[in-house]
Amino acid sequence: MKFRKTIGRAALALTLAMLPSAIANAQDYPSRTITLVVPLAAGTGMDTAARIYGEELSKRLGKPVVIENQPGAAMMTAASSVARANPDGHTLLVAAIAPMAINQTLYKQISYNPDKDFTPIALYAKSPFVLIVNPSSGIDSIGAFMKKAKESAANPITYSTPGAGFLQHLTMEHMKQQFKFDATHVPYKSSPQAISDVVGGHVQSSIAEMGASLGLIREGKLKALAVTSLNRLNSLPDVPTISEATELKGYEAVSWHVLLAPSATPRAIVDRLHKEIKEITGDSAYKSRIAATGLIPIDTESIEDVTKYIRAERARWSGVVKALGMEGSQ
Repeated sequence: MKFRKTIGRAALALTLAMLPSAIANAQDYPSRTITLVVPLAAGTGMDTAARIYGEELSKRLGKPVVIENQPGAAMMTAASSVARANPDGHTLLVAAIAPMAINQTLYKQISYNPDKDFTPIALYAKSPFVLIVNPSSGIDSIGAFMKKAKESAANPITYSTPGAGFLQHLTMEHMKQQFKFDATHVPYKSSPQAISDVVGGHVQSSIAEMGASLGLIREGKLKALAVTSLNRLNSLPDVPTISEATELKGYEAVSWHVLLAPSATPRAIVDRLHKEIKEITGDSAYKSRIAATGLIPIDTESIEDVTKYIRAERARWSGVVKALGMEGSQ
């Protein structure tokens, strides 16, 4: 008993001794440039949103905020990099559904733990996808798309995504299973590449990130057939949802954007960043700019609630991966 008390007192003393240092670190924060590591290429909706709030965050914190794009490995390159970063609030991860809620089930092995290696700061947007084709294809609806896919079984229609295991990939595979049509997946390393090859006629279709395809849709270089959000988007009011256009009533398949810090980052720094990002992304002018890119702005909840949301999404999409027979397939 005396031994246990001694250990307990020693642990308490150590904790108390560390508190002044943690408080000092938080008060001195930030002391240099803050890097937001984005797991997609420049020009994507995720990249655009991060640059917009990063600019405002820089003004508020009085230090430069820079974007470092680290695409690759289904967003896991960036996640692994930040998981190993110094937990002082100067290196943060912009993440989405794939590395936080899908890859753990889809891949045989990943080099980070989304629960243990990160602390959420804010979840501030949902990212819907859009089924697109080249206008020269003559396909003008999702029904016509599936009809052509069924008729082309001998030479399957092709569709592009930014990589195997991304939600775009799972969405199309789920639709193939539900509606009994075939389509060949063509994975790319980034959303812009996957989309530009639809414009160029090298791939017939794509389940694409809205932020990276909206401009091309408006220019008439791409034809939008359906969106994966629950409701129609203000940016594409004439394009139906998959829920409207098919038998999958109530269907929604959206990614989301979350800002995270390495898990050992002092809570005072995390709380400050949460407060700043919540105010920035909650501003009406910011929301308008984000909505114009095709994203769906949302007000971030508490750090604890964001953690619960990510875990719930992980449970949901892990079930989809398993139902598709893709567990450990990558």
